[in-house]
Amino acid sequence: MLAERGCTVGQGVRLRTLAKVIDHVGADGKKTGIIDGTEVRVRRPAAGREDRDKFISGKNKQNAVKTMVVTDGDGRVLFCGPAKPGSCVDITRARQSCLVRLLADGPAMEILADVGYQGRGAQTGGRVITPHRKFEKNAPDWYEEMYERERKAHSSRRIRAEHGIAHLKNRRAQPATSEAAST
Repeated sequence: MLAERGCTVGQGVRLRTLAKVIDHVGADGKKTGIIDGTEVRVRRPAAGREDRDKFISGKNKQNAVKTMVVTDGDGRVLFCGPAKPGSCVDITRARQSCLVRLLADGPAMEILADVGYQGRGAQTGGRVITPHRKFEKNAPDWYEEMYERERKAHSSRRIRAEHGIAHLKNRRAQPATSEAAST
């Protein structure tokens, strides 16, 4: 299904781990990846379950699991990490998957991320690029204009990851074709 939507990599390439994805993006001519965390709504866990409250997402006030998704610069999904209970911030998922170590020791590339990954750029040798923080108070007009320009430019490059995630969330099961039914 995703292959029909253009979410494929080269023939014979199997990206089963985050380390392989980082190597693939670093070896790619464009050398750009996009990372984002996403929540997927799930049914409420059973009443007697011990860790039932861990599934409640504070962000969306619903029961959810959260995963980390890595796409290439064109928005093709390369990696979707394991889904874990939803009450966790993006940066924690990155720590759990050893993303900082993989990027710091890996090939030269850029990984576009949202503010949920703020501070990872320094830990990865500048490989993770996040938007700058805004002044809290009394920012000069020239800074506000520069901030808005940079934020929009960063956002327009990152939107491809949001489209890739949407493909994952919105995919529907296709009815079996007559060929598939006969085999």
